[in-house]
Amino acid sequence: MNIVLIGSGNVATQLGRAFKMAGQNIVQVWSRNIDHARELADTLASEPISDLFDLDINADLYIIAVKDEAIKQLAHELKVNDKLIVHTSGTTGIDALEGSSSKIGVFYPLQTFSKVKSIDLRQIPIAIEGNTPEVASIIHAIADRLSEKVFELRSDQRKVLHVAAVFACNFTNHLFSLSQELLKGQNLDFDLLRPLINETANKVQLNDPITMQTGPAIRGDQSTINIHLDLLAGKPELKELYQKLSQSIVNLQERSQG
Repeated sequence: MNIVLIGSGNVATQLGRAFKMAGQNIVQVWSRNIDHARELADTLASEPISDLFDLDINADLYIIAVKDEAIKQLAHELKVNDKLIVHTSGTTGIDALEGSSSKIGVFYPLQTFSKVKSIDLRQIPIAIEGNTPEVASIIHAIADRLSEKVFELRSDQRKVLHVAAVFACNFTNHLFSLSQELLKGQNLDFDLLRPLINETANKVQLNDPITMQTGPAIRGDQSTINIHLDLLAGKPELKELYQKLSQSIVNLQERSQG
């Protein structure tokens, strides 16, 4: 299969590597910045381009892996007749590709990506969608080459999945950063928290997160909470966040108990 990557960022890089490892041919990498296109293309033995007029119109699949706000415009600039075009966004609907081809879809790998760390996609969920059952079937078969966990979702379902992923990944990582900042204030190393973080992450692999909740809020330990709030008195933003998260833990526990 001949594939063109529209984009050269984290997602494009990881998908390009994965498809290459799966024996597929990445014929071109497009980026508005030719140096960025070349950096990725060189690793995939493909052609870098920065002008869509140079696009290979005979590829089998065109993957748009760019910022969400650029997807619709780029899709309508592609002049590839009715070849298969997909985007990789979690929040952008399939309708953003309407009018660009008769074969459009979504290819959304649910994972956090960076250029520097390679990821084995075989155990990574890939949410796919097609504008017709036939197109969905084609995309599913393509995704099967990379992952053992391919499933079809509507655009509205995928949006909920994406916001859930933001809570589970992006917000969690931000809380790690805030923890690190607190520790630095007392010349303490973030390494002290790594075993705790690993154990927490491991427990939710086999259990419902709500059943694994620990800490002063779930115990109703107001004395400890007050001590923590006093420690955060000089950091009003963190104090407010601590209070809201603690109350959210209590609220969720109450809802779960009916």
